[in-house]
Amino acid sequence: MFGGFGNRANAYAKVSVETGVNTADPHKLILMLFDGALLQVRTAGIAIANKDIPTKGTAISKAIEIIINGLKVSLDMNAGGELAERLAALYDYMSDRLLYANLHNSQPALDEVSGLLATLREAWAEIRSQVQPSAA
Repeated sequence: MFGGFGNRANAYAKVSVETGVNTADPHKLILMLFDGALLQVRTAGIAIANKDIPTKGTAISKAIEIIINGLKVSLDMNAGGELAERLAALYDYMSDRLLYANLHNSQPALDEVSGLLATLREAWAEIRSQVQPSAA
Protein backbone atom coordinates (compact mmCIF):
# COMPACT_ATOMS: atom_id res chain seq x y z
CA MET A 1 0.00 0.00 0.00
CA PHE A 2 2.81 2.41 0.87
CA GLY A 3 5.55 0.79 -1.22
CA GLY A 4 6.08 3.81 -3.43
CA PHE A 5 5.81 6.41 -0.67
CA GLY A 6 9.55 6.60 -0.04
CA ASN A 7 10.23 7.19 -3.72
CA ARG A 8 7.58 9.92 -3.89
CA ALA A 9 8.94 11.55 -0.73
CA ASN A 10 12.48 11.51 -2.16
CA ALA A 11 11.23 12.97 -5.44
CA TYR A 12 9.40 15.73 -3.55
CA ALA A 13 12.50 16.53 -1.50
CA LYS A 14 14.60 16.69 -4.66
CA VAL A 15 12.14 19.06 -6.35
CA SER A 16 12.08 21.20 -3.20
CA VAL A 17 15.89 21.48 -3.18
CA GLU A 18 16.05 22.13 -6.93
CA THR A 19 13.40 24.85 -6.59
CA GLY A 20 15.39 26.43 -3.77
CA VAL A 21 18.55 26.37 -5.86
CA ASN A 22 16.80 27.82 -8.91
CA THR A 23 15.31 30.72 -6.94
CA ALA A 24 18.18 31.46 -4.55
CA ASP A 25 20.54 34.39 -4.79
CA PRO A 26 24.30 33.66 -4.79
CA HIS A 27 24.62 34.28 -1.04
CA LYS A 28 21.78 31.85 -0.32
CA LEU A 29 23.37 29.23 -2.58
CA ILE A 30 26.59 29.34 -0.56
CA LEU A 31 24.57 28.99 2.66
CA MET A 32 22.84 25.97 1.14
CA LEU A 33 26.25 24.44 0.35
CA PHE A 34 27.40 24.98 3.95
CA ASP A 35 24.16 23.44 5.22
CA GLY A 36 24.55 20.44 2.95
CA ALA A 37 28.16 19.85 3.99
CA LEU A 38 27.25 20.17 7.68
CA LEU A 39 24.39 17.70 7.25
CA GLN A 40 26.70 15.18 5.61
CA VAL A 41 29.35 15.54 8.33
CA ARG A 42 26.67 14.99 11.01
CA THR A 43 25.38 11.98 9.09
CA ALA A 44 28.90 10.55 8.98
CA GLY A 45 29.24 11.03 12.75
CA ILE A 46 26.01 9.16 13.41
CA ALA A 47 27.13 6.41 11.04
CA ILE A 48 30.46 6.06 12.89
CA ALA A 49 28.59 5.75 16.19
CA ASN A 50 26.34 3.09 14.66
CA LYS A 51 29.26 1.30 12.96
CA ASP A 52 27.50 1.84 9.63
CA ILE A 53 30.54 1.92 7.35
CA PRO A 54 28.71 2.29 3.99
CA THR A 55 26.66 5.27 5.20
CA LYS A 56 29.77 6.87 6.75
CA GLY A 57 31.68 6.56 3.48
CA THR A 58 28.82 7.92 1.41
CA ALA A 59 28.25 10.88 3.73
CA ILE A 60 31.93 11.78 3.86
CA SER A 61 32.20 11.53 0.08
CA LYS A 62 29.21 13.85 -0.29
CA ALA A 63 30.69 16.32 2.20
CA ILE A 64 33.99 16.38 0.31
CA GLU A 65 32.12 16.83 -2.97
CA ILE A 66 30.23 19.83 -1.58
CA ILE A 67 33.35 21.40 -0.07
CA ILE A 68 35.63 20.94 -3.09
CA ASN A 69 33.20 21.10 -6.03
CA GLY A 70 30.80 23.55 -4.43
CA LEU A 71 32.40 25.88 -1.92
CA LYS A 72 35.97 25.86 -3.24
CA VAL A 73 34.94 26.12 -6.89
CA SER A 74 32.73 29.10 -6.08
CA LEU A 75 35.70 31.15 -4.90
CA ASP A 76 36.68 34.01 -7.18
CA MET A 77 40.44 33.71 -6.99
CA ASN A 78 40.99 36.92 -9.00
CA ALA A 79 38.70 39.19 -7.02
CA GLY A 80 39.16 37.41 -3.70
CA GLY A 81 42.92 37.71 -3.50
CA GLU A 82 44.58 36.42 -0.35
CA LEU A 83 41.26 35.67 1.36
CA ALA A 84 40.19 33.40 -1.49
CA GLU A 85 43.57 31.66 -1.41
CA ARG A 86 43.27 31.06 2.33
CA LEU A 87 39.73 29.76 2.00
CA ALA A 88 40.82 27.42 -0.81
CA ALA A 89 43.59 26.08 1.44
CA LEU A 90 41.11 25.68 4.31
CA TYR A 91 38.70 23.76 2.06
CA ASP A 92 41.57 21.47 1.03
CA TYR A 93 42.45 20.98 4.70
CA MET A 94 38.84 20.10 5.53
CA SER A 95 38.81 17.58 2.70
CA ASP A 96 42.01 15.99 4.04
CA ARG A 97 40.52 15.81 7.55
CA LEU A 98 37.39 14.17 6.18
CA LEU A 99 39.51 11.57 4.38
CA TYR A 100 41.32 10.96 7.67
CA ALA A 101 37.97 10.62 9.48
CA ASN A 102 36.83 8.10 6.89
CA LEU A 103 39.99 5.99 7.14
CA HIS A 104 40.23 6.08 10.96
CA ASN A 105 36.57 6.44 12.02
CA SER A 106 37.64 9.65 13.72
CA GLN A 107 34.82 11.58 15.36
CA PRO A 108 37.28 14.31 16.49
CA ALA A 109 38.23 14.95 12.83
CA LEU A 110 34.53 15.20 11.92
CA ASP A 111 33.95 17.57 14.85
CA GLU A 112 36.86 19.74 13.69
CA VAL A 113 35.47 20.01 10.16
CA SER A 114 31.98 20.63 11.48
CA GLY A 115 33.27 23.47 13.65
CA LEU A 116 35.13 25.05 10.75
CA LEU A 117 32.12 24.78 8.46
CA ALA A 118 29.80 26.22 11.12
CA THR A 119 32.12 29.17 11.73
CA LEU A 120 32.39 29.92 8.01
CA ARG A 121 28.64 29.52 7.56
CA GLU A 122 27.99 31.97 10.40
CA ALA A 123 30.38 34.50 8.86
CA TRP A 124 28.77 34.07 5.44
CA ALA A 125 25.29 34.54 6.92
CA GLU A 126 26.48 37.74 8.59
CA ILE A 127 27.87 39.02 5.28
CA ARG A 128 24.59 38.17 3.59
CA SER A 129 22.60 40.04 6.24
CA GLN A 130 24.77 43.13 5.70
CA VAL A 131 24.50 42.97 1.91
CA GLN A 132 20.80 42.09 1.89
CA PRO A 133 19.30 43.05 5.27
CA SER A 134 15.82 41.82 4.33
CA ALA A 135 17.15 38.43 3.09
CA ALA A 136 18.45 37.24 6.48
